[in-house]
Amino acid sequence: MTLSSLDYAIIIFVFVLVLGVGVWVSRQSGKNSTEFFLSGRNMPWWLLGFSMVATTFSTDTPNLVTDIVRVNGVAGNWAWWAFLLTGLLTVFVYARLWRKSNVATDMEFYELRYGGKAADFLRWFRALYLGVAFNLLAMAGVTLAAIKIGQIMLGLPPLTTVAIAGSITVVFSMLGGFRGVVYTDFFLFLIAMVGAFGAAIYLIDLPEVGGLADLLTHPNVADKLAMVPDLEQTDALIAILIIPLAVQWWSAWYPGSEPGGGGYIAQRMLAAKDEKHAVGATFFFNVMHIAVRPWPWILVALASLILYPDLASIQEAFPSVTADKLGHDLAYPAMLTKLPSGLLGLVLASLGAAYMSTLSTHLNWGSSYIVNDFYRQKIKPQAGEKELVRVGRISTFLLMVFSAWIALNMQNAKELFDLILMFGAGTGLIFILRWFWWRINAWSELSAMFASGIISLLIKKTSLGPMLFGSAEAAGLFPAWAELPVAVLITSLIWIAVTFLTPPEKEAVLQKFNDKIQAGGPGWKRFQSSEEQTTAWVVPRGLLAVLLGSVLVYSTLFAVGNWLYGVYPWAIGLSFLALISAYLLNKQWSKLKEVF
Repeated sequence: MTLSSLDYAIIIFVFVLVLGVGVWVSRQSGKNSTEFFLSGRNMPWWLLGFSMVATTFSTDTPNLVTDIVRVNGVAGNWAWWAFLLTGLLTVFVYARLWRKSNVATDMEFYELRYGGKAADFLRWFRALYLGVAFNLLAMAGVTLAAIKIGQIMLGLPPLTTVAIAGSITVVFSMLGGFRGVVYTDFFLFLIAMVGAFGAAIYLIDLPEVGGLADLLTHPNVADKLAMVPDLEQTDALIAILIIPLAVQWWSAWYPGSEPGGGGYIAQRMLAAKDEKHAVGATFFFNVMHIAVRPWPWILVALASLILYPDLASIQEAFPSVTADKLGHDLAYPAMLTKLPSGLLGLVLASLGAAYMSTLSTHLNWGSSYIVNDFYRQKIKPQAGEKELVRVGRISTFLLMVFSAWIALNMQNAKELFDLILMFGAGTGLIFILRWFWWRINAWSELSAMFASGIISLLIKKTSLGPMLFGSAEAAGLFPAWAELPVAVLITSLIWIAVTFLTPPEKEAVLQKFNDKIQAGGPGWKRFQSSEEQTTAWVVPRGLLAVLLGSVLVYSTLFAVGNWLYGVYPWAIGLSFLALISAYLLNKQWSKLKEVF
């Protein structure tokens, strides 16, 4: 595929804009570690909200959605739509608590909530576990998508794509720090969404597709349109809808969708001006993430089933693609090769923008763990601020290098999504309850972390998995959808047993946490004053807001879908439901703001 001068001009403009912002804020970001990782804790909600949603829109996101739609239909997206419940719980219950904690990273929380050597070990070990191990996998998935786009659209070898995209991103991240990430996220998200919508509109009108009406009635597409699985197909219903809604959202840890908040979402909440701004940013993110962004990708994925109905057709159209990178996720960049000059440059620039936005966030977030929770805690406690910024920049570079190496040895983004999900299976309930139940201790978290990791490796990487849950060759003792619930059950039983078999945290540690956070509720009754016990507990109000927010976002999501499908009675009804839930949520939010 050949790019025109206009395409190159658009791409170069975006890259220069990003690097320019990095240089512009580098002096401010390099003042101290708080500026480099939290931009001085003075960010407004709207800027942080755009940053959150830009971070979760990466080069691998449309590829992942395309893979899901082609294999499991539109309903397959419940694998990540279900995380809305996690996100809204963070909005209306945990965002306020995170901002009140005033920690530098969510890892620092461990020494606020727990005490002794176990808390110290948990802080630095989990910082490396998430900030390095998990973070490298997440970044590798993003880079893998960039590699596939480079192969399909530009015919670039994987190493060349990594060298070009990675070098620009790592230089920008090392210069600008968190402030540079947040500032550029705003522009990058706008560019990315214009590219996504522009591509969807053009590709649907291709002669081969024939417009929206012909797309929706095409035999390759018709059985993929349902937004809810067929109730008569029991296994698909359980795997695609019931497991995500009943188990996954509260039990599994996944970057950007951590139960109780955490990771780079927590980093942005901690950088907010105050608790109200933290809540506003997180709510804005969830609405944009679930209700607004998915449909352009879904429509392109459906159109790809007409032009490239199977993997063989993709391989035939793009013979230069190596066998180890062939997958259904390639259909998205394959469709983009049909774009005209100008729009092609904009879409390529938007994908580059998405790549840089996500990678820069992961690099800064992972580096913040390495600096604040490992280097400063275990290596050199007396390190000065300039040295901490320097270590942050070095660790940013190394994270980029190692994640690129992993990406060069990977094949499929959906497999990585499932693996990361399994690694966190069963730990989510701890992250939800530790704020509200004094009995949970550091050993609870350590046991859950190790149990979930060992169990996931046994299931995914040994013969035990196929024996228990089946494979392409033979059935297992349990259905395939039981993988996650079994891992959650075993991990939960282990950490609950460890909680009661180990001594609780010291009274002084628990009292200090209660006095600072004031989470309230029956779980802290023994540490509350008589005045605190008579204060209304805000969690029930927060849960009602979660319910109303879920109705609002899901009804908006499916209203858009039905408008596109031409199912107007449902579209009108769901739109009306979205308006009612928005009104009720606004009234509930007015009550919640009074306690912030």
